[in-house]
Order: sequence, then structure tokens, then C-alpha cells
Amino acid sequence: MHEIYNFLKDLEQHNEREWFDENRERYQATRTQFLHLTDILINEIKTFDPAVGFQDSKKCMFRIFRDVRFSKDKSPYKSNYGSFIAKDGRKGGNPGYYLHIQPGNSFVGGGVYGPPSDKLKKIRSEIYSNPEEFIEIIEAPEFKSAFTMYDSDKLKIAPKGFPKEWEHIDLLRYKSYSPFKPISDEELFDEKFIENVIEDFRKIYHFNRFLYSAIDTD
Repeated sequence: MHEIYNFLKDLEQHNEREWFDENRERYQATRTQFLHLTDILINEIKTFDPAVGFQDSKKCMFRIFRDVRFSKDKSPYKSNYGSFIAKDGRKGGNPGYYLHIQPGNSFVGGGVYGPPSDKLKKIRSEIYSNPEEFIEIIEAPEFKSAFTMYDSDKLKIAPKGFPKEWEHIDLLRYKSYSPFKPISDEELFDEKFIENVIEDFRKIYHFNRFLYSAIDTD
């Protein structure tokens, strides 16, 4: 983990093509290390969430190259490594498990981030139909004490098609159903780091299963 951390730290300070080309061997070595870590996580996740199935770690790991076409920030590279482990990989649109390594901003997460409108509506409808089940999951002590729901894009009003006076309407205003937990730099270097990440993923399992039940409903 030290090599990955140090490379990303240096990249953050030298986010330019010339530096990257000079350090391409470091990139290739640390990318390989992160892919190996992703393989370990895939194999462990399959033991408690069979829906993930066999996954190619390369289809779970995000590219380091940024798409700057529509961004004011023209930095060519991301200063993080991330893998989203789910059925059909990171592009499948299914609930999954995410590890994000970035100096000063690492975290584990899960669920679905920015799902397409049809899947988002299905999730909201499932929560509306079964609020007690969903609340029981997110209020479970081991889940609630560990995770925060991503809410930076949360709606300020009730989503279209749902009664704004519903007592649990706040649960339907999320545009992403994605719990996350920060990881400190110190925790990255803990000898039980991988074990701790897997344990956090286990805590997300029931949340993901609820999302699966919603998306699979036609």
C-alpha cells in the first residue's frame, strides 16, 4: 500500500503528462498491485454475495485518465485508484462494493451511484412500498455507526410521482443510494486493512440486496 499511496501522492503534486511519462513504470507497478488487491476483494465478496459472481478486476478498476472535454479542470489524471465490484463490473449498473484509495480522501462504499432514471425510480418505489424493511437495514447499529449516505446531489423536494406528505419522503430524495465510510491514511497502512475493508463490505450486503430486489422488479 505504501507504493500505491506514494505514487498517488506524487501524482497529485505533479499532475502533468511529462511527469507521468517519466513515472510510467511506477504507474504500471502500482496499478498491478491495485488490481491484485481487487482480485482478493472479489474472491472474498463472492463468499457472502454470490450475485457478484466471477469478475475481471480490470473491468472493476476505473481508469486513471480523466475525461477533460467538459471540465474546467484540465488535469489529465485522477489522483486516486478505485474499483467497483459488482455483477457485470463497474459499468453494469448493479449494486456493488467500492474501494477508493486517495491520499487524504480514501473510503469504502457501496450501493449504486447515479443510477439511470428507470432504476432510480424502481429503488424509490421499492422503498415507498417497503419502508420498514429499508429503515431496518439503514438503522441497524453496525450499518448506521459505520456509514453515511452520499447526499451531495440530494433533491430538495419530493421526487415526481411520490406524495410529498409521505412520512418517509426524505428517503426518496436521494439521487444516489450509496453509503460510504472514510478511511484515514493511518488505516491504509494497518496490517488488517484488507480484513477491515472486507468486514465493511459485509455490512453493506443487506443494503445491496434490497437494491437488487428493487431493480429486478418489473
